[in-house]
Amino acid sequence: MSEDWKDQGWAKQFWYSGKTTRRRFIGTGAATAGALGATMLVPAPWRAAFGQAKPYKIGTLQPLSGAAASGGKTALVGTQMAVDRINKMGGINGRPIELLVADYESKPDVGRRKAEKLLVEDNIDAHQGGFLSNVCLACMPVFAEHKVVNLIGVCLDTTITTTKCDRYTFRTFDYAPSQAVGFAPYMTSKLGKRWHIVYADYAWGQSTKDAYAEQIKKQGGEVAGTTGIPLGTADMTPFLSKISGNFDGLFGIFFGRDGVTVANQAFDIGLTKKYKWAGDGAIAESTNIPAQGNKIEGFIGINRYIPVLDSPLNTPAHRKFFDDAVARLKQIDPSGPLPDRYVQSNYEAMNALKVGIEKSGFQGRADTPKLITALEGLEMKEGDDFPQGDKILRKEDHQAMLRQFIFEIKDGKHKIIEVIAASNVNYPAACSFT
Repeated sequence: MSEDWKDQGWAKQFWYSGKTTRRRFIGTGAATAGALGATMLVPAPWRAAFGQAKPYKIGTLQPLSGAAASGGKTALVGTQMAVDRINKMGGINGRPIELLVADYESKPDVGRRKAEKLLVEDNIDAHQGGFLSNVCLACMPVFAEHKVVNLIGVCLDTTITTTKCDRYTFRTFDYAPSQAVGFAPYMTSKLGKRWHIVYADYAWGQSTKDAYAEQIKKQGGEVAGTTGIPLGTADMTPFLSKISGNFDGLFGIFFGRDGVTVANQAFDIGLTKKYKWAGDGAIAESTNIPAQGNKIEGFIGINRYIPVLDSPLNTPAHRKFFDDAVARLKQIDPSGPLPDRYVQSNYEAMNALKVGIEKSGFQGRADTPKLITALEGLEMKEGDDFPQGDKILRKEDHQAMLRQFIFEIKDGKHKIIEVIAASNVNYPAACSFT
């Protein structure tokens, strides 16, 4: 299957093909991001620095075309940022990272086939990536079958680290149950007791809806109703226009293009004027706000990462991450969007993999059990590797616990309302690797 995404306008300035030309992605001196199915015809950019050192072959599955393409591109920026930095600093144990990029076209069946190819033909040592939860769920058994570690970069479906958990998959960022523990008290005490939840009707949206319903009820609130809208629905007004009744707030669970659509169309029909308007922070990612304009004003959300340089994110490590991400994102989008949580979580997931490899002495697939042991219980300290803040990767379920930010959109920008410590968003592990 051809990698048509390489021929799109946003990619042309980064990818070059031919027998005598280097191919690279984002940034001068970037590490090779070999397209899935392509043969390396020329020396990789890191060869000059590393000579004959055997690279770690790391695969990354991303939706670079299809419904989730906009998010997939920013996710890949985060992964590439980390790889570039690691290679610039001498690699891992003196070995460079060779990144193999695969576009799964926002489709689970394609994702599974591309995962098989990365594992069987390209013989990757580990995987870091993933965006759509239904694709992550389809690919997890493939990584487990081949006994290869899989560090997820974006997928938020709750079951990934609960009922469908496995020893090979890790999530170094948050999930809906912990976010709901942090946000529900604020929602029910400051915004209102009765809520209507409108959500993306697929794996992630469904599990997130259930998590918030549970926590709203625990705080003495009530879910007055729910409305599911299929992923990629361009006209949501037939669904939104049916929402009415006696409740205090409308809670949205959407991301990417759907986050733009729901914010704009809910505003147009008056829903966000009639009710308090809150939701998952993915609705108001920095990459969405330009298309939402003033229609997203006043939205209150929760997110693990927001692109501000105010306390507690005014650290040297976050400023370096922020500046690098801004420069790279501008190469994709001339409007210059600020970094979003997809850049952040992929960047930190790749760095967690690096730390795990260093800690375990991992050399290749035969050492996968050592790598798993190193990642279980991994403490990630705030700094250049993890600018978002401290976090712990739990041994029990391979799920990270980390601080959260409650924010409001004012004048088109994120404003921190409250910082919730990681200790206050803890949700019990619910996983059995058997």
